Amino acid sequence: MSPSEAKGYEPLGRTMWMIPDGYIPPDSSGSLESHESICVLNTGSEDAHLVMTIYFEDREPLEGIEAVIPARRTRHVRTAGLESEGQKIPSGVPYAITVHSDVPIIVQYSRLDSTQPELALMSVMAYPV
Repeated sequence: MSPSEAKGYEPLGRTMWMIPDGYIPPDSSGSLESHESICVLNTGSEDAHLVMTIYFEDREPLEGIEAVIPARRTRHVRTAGLESEGQKIPSGVPYAITVHSDVPIIVQYSRLDSTQPELALMSVMAYPV
């Protein structure tokens, strides 16, 4: 299929995704920084407008966090950079995320934990609703 034929192509994925296990490691060792990313794939011909909510065990959620994923592109959204009304996700605190999109997308979640020299990389598909 040529790029001109792909215009208007039916997007893949879902419009709501859940990530129940978030945790930004508080420390790093070596040259790699510990971090987490929401990896989003938008296969459709329209930009995806995301609205995220961050849930915590002991405090009110951070709501209305927005991001745009251009049509037919992928983007890795670092969770440490997400912000709502001047508040960010603190490191070392468990949290969960809901991702709502106005068009179908595919969401994967990745964590690089470099708190020890033997770093760990975890990547899982988010739960589609």
